[in-house]
Amino acid sequence: MRTRPRIYLAGPDVFLPDSEQVFAGLKAACERLGLVGVEPSDGGLGREFTGSDDERAQRIYEGNIRLIRECDGMIANLVNFRGHEPDPGTVFEVGYAVALGKPVVAYGVAEGSYADRIRKAIDCTHDDAGVLRERVSGMMVEGLGQRLNLMLTRSAAIAPSAAAALQRLARDLGARDA
Repeated sequence: MRTRPRIYLAGPDVFLPDSEQVFAGLKAACERLGLVGVEPSDGGLGREFTGSDDERAQRIYEGNIRLIRECDGMIANLVNFRGHEPDPGTVFEVGYAVALGKPVVAYGVAEGSYADRIRKAIDCTHDDAGVLRERVSGMMVEGLGQRLNLMLTRSAAIAPSAAAALQRLARDLGARDA
């Protein structure tokens, strides 16, 4: 009997006050597509855990690395998080999954180019060579028409929603009813 593909559900959703409901919805969507949704782990820590913050952080890190390795693919919520960029933990998880050769489909990414969004939020100017730069720091604003940094857009497909990301992974992984 063929096992159902396991999908790691990456994103800053773990920080939401209603994260349990968010993950329940994502897992139900996985189930409908013949997938198994796997939410990020707290490292198996219960309320009785009395270790240090450093020990807690290590357990969470190790637990999520293990889950990513055990999964067949990943969807990643790359919505802007506390600024103009996706959650750095989620970005790390995407890179780790890609390095393991697992398919990743992102969602939550704003339409349009990253450069256009930054230009609207930060004072920018074009230099003599036509390169867009932040006016104060002189830092180049990555262009190339990508919706995010090219390392993300070249390594992960982008879907318009979590449901669409799951449908794509189900199809790519050969799950039932995809």
